[in-house]
Parts: sequence; C-alpha cells; structure tokens
Amino acid sequence: MFDFLAKGGVLVGPILLCSVIALALFLERLIRLSRVKVRGNGLVASISKHLQKGEDDQAYKVASRDKSPMGRILTQAMEVKDQDRETLETVLVHATEAETRDLSRYLQALATIGNITPLLGLLGTVMGMIKAFMVIQEMGGKVNASVLAGGIWEAMLTTALGLAVALPTMVAHSYLVARVDRYEAQLQDGTVVFLKSIGFRIHGHSHSGQAQPHTHTHAHN
Repeated sequence: MFDFLAKGGVLVGPILLCSVIALALFLERLIRLSRVKVRGNGLVASISKHLQKGEDDQAYKVASRDKSPMGRILTQAMEVKDQDRETLETVLVHATEAETRDLSRYLQALATIGNITPLLGLLGTVMGMIKAFMVIQEMGGKVNASVLAGGIWEAMLTTALGLAVALPTMVAHSYLVARVDRYEAQLQDGTVVFLKSIGFRIHGHSHSGQAQPHTHTHAHN
C-alpha cells in the first residue's frame, strides 16, 4: 500500500499529514463537546427562582459553583445584574460569544484542511502530468500506450487521495458546526430566561412601590 501511494509523487506526504491532523482535530472536538454540559442541568431555572424570591446571594452561589458554559455566563451576569439593562445585555452577549468561541475552537482549521487537500491533490496531478509529457517529449513522441497510461494514473492518484481526505473532513466539520450551533442556541435561550427573571423582579418592585406611569422606555428587545 505504501509503495502504491509513493507513486503519487511528493505531495502524497502532505495530504496524508493533513488527514492525520484532521482526524486528531475531529476526535479532540468530539470528546470535548460530548463532555460539556451546556445548560448545567436546570441551572437557569434554579437561578430564576432564587432571583424572583430576592435571594441574590444564593443565586450567585448556584451560578458560580456550576462549571458549565451556562454557569460561567450567568456568574458574569450576576456580577452586573444591578447595573443598567444595556450593560447586563452586553455582558451576556460577550460571555455567550466567548463560550461559543471556546466550543468552536479548531473548527476553522478543520475547514481549511477540507479546502486545501483537493487543491494539493490537483497540484500533484498537474505536476505528474507535466512529468509524463516531458518523458514523451524526450522519447521523441515514440511512446507506447502503456507508458503513457502509467504516467497518467500515477498523476491522478494525488487528486483521488486529496478528495478522499477532503470529503470526510468536510462532513466532520459540518457535523461539529451543527453541534456548536445547537449549543449556542441553548446558551442564548438560557440568557433570555435570565433576563426575563431580572425583568420580572424589576416589574414586581415597581408595582410594590409608588405607582409609576406606564412607559416602555426599557422595552427595546
């Protein structure tokens, strides 16, 4: 098998190296994503109940003890919960984006490998074809079909190898991107529930105190 691949030329090595790197990146991300508990097992619901009851300290303790992405996001949000709504939303957005970037680490590298391996294969084929036609020229055009066919199939070998690496790599990339997108949606859902809990408490405080005019100054969702 090694001797067969060696006939493909100098670019077989880089293509095989890309396949090893792609497999390593895919397995690393697969293990990482399978271990992460995005929502933190009812974390948002627990914190929401504490906030609605005015138990801020307890809510912060629950969030800070949880090591899930949702826990880290809500811990940062709890630290600025008493500031204005715009600041709170900014913190939530930035924290969610940071967790999403962590989950999607190495995915761009996987996509790059999927894109460049067919080009490496094509380059290898072009180089092989050039060599084949150089041989034909040196022989003065007097070459039998078997010699010509041998040079061509060896040249085409790198293209086939490049595609064989690129196809599963792109499938793996699409699968991981879909999982990260699903996790990001779950995180965003959690932040919305948290904002509703804060809004519920503010709404409750406004009614428990002095009557205020019915305005919509903070309703800019």
